[in-house]
Amino acid sequence: MLITSHLFEAYLKCRTKCFLLSLGETGTGNGYSDWVQAQQTTYRSEEIKRLTQEAAQNQHVIGPIDRGDVQSTKWRLRIETAARAQNLESTIHAVERVTSEGPDKLELFIPIRFIFTNKLHKDAKLLLAFDAFVLSESLGREVGLGKIIHGEESATLEVKTGALAGEVRTLTGKIGALLASNSPPDLVLNRHCTECEFQTRCRQKAIAIDDLSLLSGITENERASHRSKGIFTVTQLSYTFRPRKTPKSAKNPAKPRYMALQARAVRENTIYVHGHPQLPDSKTQVYLDIEGLPDNDFYYLVGALIVSEETETFHSFWADQKSDEPTVFAQLVEAIRDLPKLQILHYGKYERVACYG
Repeated sequence: MLITSHLFEAYLKCRTKCFLLSLGETGTGNGYSDWVQAQQTTYRSEEIKRLTQEAAQNQHVIGPIDRGDVQSTKWRLRIETAARAQNLESTIHAVERVTSEGPDKLELFIPIRFIFTNKLHKDAKLLLAFDAFVLSESLGREVGLGKIIHGEESATLEVKTGALAGEVRTLTGKIGALLASNSPPDLVLNRHCTECEFQTRCRQKAIAIDDLSLLSGITENERASHRSKGIFTVTQLSYTFRPRKTPKSAKNPAKPRYMALQARAVRENTIYVHGHPQLPDSKTQVYLDIEGLPDNDFYYLVGALIVSEETETFHSFWADQKSDEPTVFAQLVEAIRDLPKLQILHYGKYERVACYG
């Protein structure tokens, strides 16, 4: 079975997704996934155009590299390069050809990958390393360096891909074993589900079998631990919860997250409050909710529900582009600065990071 860069990327996110794509399955679609794909395609085209404009007219070409013509060729930039070796295939965004500064004057081939986000995901280096690994195998020579060009400022990150070759080789072996199997891998919902075209399909299956991965935040080790005890479903786990008393001598008692309690809340469709939270007394409460694109450090919506003396007022401030952010937060300050004895309440740390960095 041919392992493409598309399947390699899918495997890094979810084994089930990789398996389904290898069978030619298509999902029901996902708005966010479609948006990400559109952004990536546009960014890739723009960066290729920029690099080709910077290169001399006769020094950039399109298409695969001819292994037998490596030494005699004079190009400096090759775009949309298809590389194939054995059961591996990758469409490399671009390959830069440079001459080393050493006495040997060796010709170096540097794969380039374009990623539209300002922040790079942990898998970005592995994707580039896969490109370099396939290119190395197809050319029969070492490719130990690659580049990632990303973000609005076209920042360049150099990656020593040779150091990741062993990990890539291990991953491709696991992918090969997965694709050779006649049965799909165990279904596990994870964080990638929200941006996956198979989200609806997988979630429906998980609900049907009452899978433990329906509990957001449960780790693979926790799932394995429960399964070793014969607990395979959310319902089974829900019956294992036993409240524990906090020792009187504890000055700062821990507040662990009990997955069994979460499972019980799901089974009973009930909200449980763990412990006795102390909410500050204030005349005015501001419930803050901020939405954004973490990968691009862009906050596009600030929502504030103001509750004061039994009256409620809701404000929403929108940013159409990153340059509008200061105006959005200035509008928030303007809306709440004169409120008496206010307390700002928010769900998690995302809002705190957005406001204070």
